[in-house]
Amino acid sequence: MSKAGWYPDPGGQPGMFRWWDGSQWTPQLTAHPYAPPQPPGPPDPTQPFAAMSGGPLPRRDAGATGSPSWQVAYDDAGPQRSGRGPLIVLGLVGVLLVALVVASLQLLGGGRLGPFGGEQPASNPTGNVCPPKRILQDEPANRTAPVGRVQGGKLSYPQLGAPWGSVMLEDRVPFGRDVYGQSVMVEPNYDGDASWVASIVVGELVAGDGFFSPEQGAEIVTRCVLGVFYADAEVGRTDRVNQATTVDGREAWLVEMHLSFDIPNLQEKGETAIIMIVKTGEESSSLYYASIPDSRPELLATAREVQGQLRVEP
Repeated sequence: MSKAGWYPDPGGQPGMFRWWDGSQWTPQLTAHPYAPPQPPGPPDPTQPFAAMSGGPLPRRDAGATGSPSWQVAYDDAGPQRSGRGPLIVLGLVGVLLVALVVASLQLLGGGRLGPFGGEQPASNPTGNVCPPKRILQDEPANRTAPVGRVQGGKLSYPQLGAPWGSVMLEDRVPFGRDVYGQSVMVEPNYDGDASWVASIVVGELVAGDGFFSPEQGAEIVTRCVLGVFYADAEVGRTDRVNQATTVDGREAWLVEMHLSFDIPNLQEKGETAIIMIVKTGEESSSLYYASIPDSRPELLATAREVQGQLRVEP
């Protein structure tokens, strides 16, 4: 068994190294393998998909599921000393000064912590918090859903009757593919063009490169929801549930949060979002997502009931 260290990324990303902890691969990536790994935690909230920007989701080869086969690991011993020590020191001082300036600008600009640690965001985050659209252009899976159930990815739920509408392929979810679900109209054409609905969907999670936990997947989806679904409106968030769970015996993470907002011409001022990420394979996860406006509490009861009826399909 190879010792812990940085090894060339088995996902195939050029110039990147992944941390092997001695028994398994971790989600941690670096282009600088001489540094020890950071403590485990959520991915960088400002660039959760940076590793994917160079192409489609990388896949590990058959030999990457065990210990790494490379002879040499990059440990934390660091590079050898050279006669350029003073230049290196000056360079480090310059880097520290730049970091201080950037930090000061962020403080003056009122930067906020992300939704999964410390202060809750007072508004939806800006920046690239969702997967690139080109990753989501794959054809839907060629399969037949189980009788009486709605399937997306490897998750399914019992098909709902009225007032829920017919089952539809949902192509507006930026964090998923093969997404199917049902909806209920709540406020039609509130701005002359868009409508507000209650919805329930299941699908395959598109996030990172497969080396993420259900908790990290839930964070990515949460940031994407806050960054995309509410335009420029400030969004307040209160977590009701944020915890590990299981679905059909599989590792999962559940987030239920209440969101408040004030969108021009929209009567609804808040809704509940439910996000469930289920690990359905070594490098894949599926998701359950529900958004229920405050004016329809009976639909929230249904969404919570469906949550308990999720099933992992082959």
